[in-house]
Amino acid sequence: MTNLVKTLTLADAKAMVAAAEAHATGLAVPYAIAVVDRGGHLLHFSRQPGGAPGCVGLAINKAFTAAMFGKSTEAFATLAQPSGELYGIQQALEGRTVVFGGGVPVLAEGAVIGAVGASAGSVQQDIGVAMAAISASLRDGLVPPNPAPIAKG
Repeated sequence: MTNLVKTLTLADAKAMVAAAEAHATGLAVPYAIAVVDRGGHLLHFSRQPGGAPGCVGLAINKAFTAAMFGKSTEAFATLAQPSGELYGIQQALEGRTVVFGGGVPVLAEGAVIGAVGASAGSVQQDIGVAMAAISASLRDGLVPPNPAPIAKG
């Protein structure tokens, strides 16, 4: 029996980054945007002119975190606080876990097939840029149209 595993392609990742860049341009903030595969490995990356060097690692690690846990990085914001159930999780995965918004998994038929991470603006702006990439993947038919909702907590 053959098991087919859905995955993001480089073409998918490029289209997602292009949509995220367009959204970021509207914010007038130079963004770092990363798309990773289901294993958290970088597929495509963009740093807009003038983008802060520190945002490079953050964008990649936001995408990595979302792929590894299958949750938006925003979901960890409250849980990772000193009184939260997951306090200390930011030390997981060799310190690469990001516990604030801007990383969103890409899901197909309920399974993680990749993730996008965005960094440069406020947390809400980062989430918006990442969601622009996710929306493009749905609109362009890159991912089946019934992804599971992103659960918080």
